[in-house]
Amino acid sequence: MKGVILAGGTGSRLHPLTRITNKHLLPIYDRPMVAWAVEALVGAGITEQMVVTGGTHAGEFLRLLGNGQEHGIDRLSYGYQERPGGIAEALGLAERFVGDDPVLVMLADNIVERSIRPAVDAFRADPTGARILLTPVDEPEHLRHLGVPRFDAEDRIIGIVEKPDDPPSNFGVTGIYCYGADVFEVIRTLEPSGRGELEITDVNNHYVAQGAMAYDVLEGFWGDAGESIDAYYEVNDFVRAHGANKG
Repeated sequence: MKGVILAGGTGSRLHPLTRITNKHLLPIYDRPMVAWAVEALVGAGITEQMVVTGGTHAGEFLRLLGNGQEHGIDRLSYGYQERPGGIAEALGLAERFVGDDPVLVMLADNIVERSIRPAVDAFRADPTGARILLTPVDEPEHLRHLGVPRFDAEDRIIGIVEKPDDPPSNFGVTGIYCYGADVFEVIRTLEPSGRGELEITDVNNHYVAQGAMAYDVLEGFWGDAGESIDAYYEVNDFVRAHGANKG
């Protein structure tokens, strides 16, 4: 199974911190943010990884991670997204790297308290369709900034709504997704959204419509360190006190 870490974007929600660097190079406690994503994947047994980034600071990822061996990676590749075109477009740049293997995709500003290995192992056992990680969210205001699943009476996902005014459940879709190798065929069918990007929610809803979407609910803390300045410092405080990626 291959791993793709998405570390692009403009980081506008973290201005002015990101005026001089990529947000995924900002520190979370004692290391750059992206290093936590690398550790999460290595801890899940994924040692072939690609980091996709963009902008003027892309070379700093090479300086930080090198060939990846100091971080437990056997093979590390890099992809460059020339312009912000959406998460799905960024994933599409990894097609040759992934080949015919299943893939775990992680947005590099996602920080988790517990290991993601159980979900990865579940997908390894049946590496078809898609499997996403959800997190319980109590605050409706927070849900309005996330993708939110709608469930049927048997707790199957029947749709995902992006940034809903009226959230259909109390769960948010994290930026951690498992896909079969056919995900790149799905990406080629997408049309840009109103903001001109290829949306990962459209990818996920494709699998929902095919009846091929599974999910796990994360235990413990989950934070999006790129959501806002307040969220960034909340994640920092949590990791300082409790750590992350624990088995």
